[in-house]
Amino acid sequence: MSNFSYKVFSTVISKKTFYQTAKTLNVTPSAVSHSINQLEQDLGFPLFIRDRSGVELTADGNRVLPFIQKILNDESNLRQVSDSIKGLNSGSVRFGVFSSVCINWLPHIIQEFKANFPDIKISVKQGNIREINEWTRNGTIDIGFTLMPAPENLLVYPLINDPIYCITPADFNPINGSFITRKDVRNENFILQQRDYDQDTKLALDYYNVTANSLQFSIDDQSIISMVESGLGLGILPELALKKLSGNFNYFNFSKKYERKISLIVNKNQSTAPSIAKMIQIIKNFLRTEYSDRLLWV
Repeated sequence: MSNFSYKVFSTVISKKTFYQTAKTLNVTPSAVSHSINQLEQDLGFPLFIRDRSGVELTADGNRVLPFIQKILNDESNLRQVSDSIKGLNSGSVRFGVFSSVCINWLPHIIQEFKANFPDIKISVKQGNIREINEWTRNGTIDIGFTLMPAPENLLVYPLINDPIYCITPADFNPINGSFITRKDVRNENFILQQRDYDQDTKLALDYYNVTANSLQFSIDDQSIISMVESGLGLGILPELALKKLSGNFNYFNFSKKYERKISLIVNKNQSTAPSIAKMIQIIKNFLRTEYSDRLLWV
């Protein structure tokens, strides 16, 4: 089994079709098909379910993915160390991020990093917390921004506590004038993204007796603001998500404090790669500047 077969396997997972994989690797579709067939023959079981719309990993293919990805990552790390010894800058950093980090943090981090290390390739995958955790675990990405609690067997760096607020129309006034109580939300609907209805958000809504029947789901954070402005309900969003949202709305603390803990997770096999070590340092520097009094990772 050659590393090229592993590279084809990894690329097929990313591109979803043999044709797009062939274009990415600059080979023929038949070469991709042959490589996968040979890898399946060597391993002794199918790796993909093939249909007219593309391919999907089998359960066995998903089990071997972390091992194959580790081989590819180790080879990349070896090249980086070799280039570093020769005084060159090379390598890559693969990020996994959720929306508010992607919008508010990542542009500054990448800009600073590229100014210092222009030859290192950066790629970004945006997803939900479960996806980011899994991508980091199996080595598909190197660095992920996630929420605590983080998965085991990863390097975990708590970053900041991100307060969670109740989003209201501009003319809404809490009964006590300053924060949201159960009485304020007794007959209110809440609007949020479907993927946010877990962890810290769900804890807050459960405490205030907001049932599933009182929930409406939106596409993104800006859509939540628009629906709140229109009087369709209240929203619930963290501070970081509010930074670049616009509209005629207000936000209040809940009577009980809620916050999410944003953390950095790193695949252990990748943590010693020169490009990853450099990126972690850039992230630390950025957060120390932005959140000097709130940083959890010193």
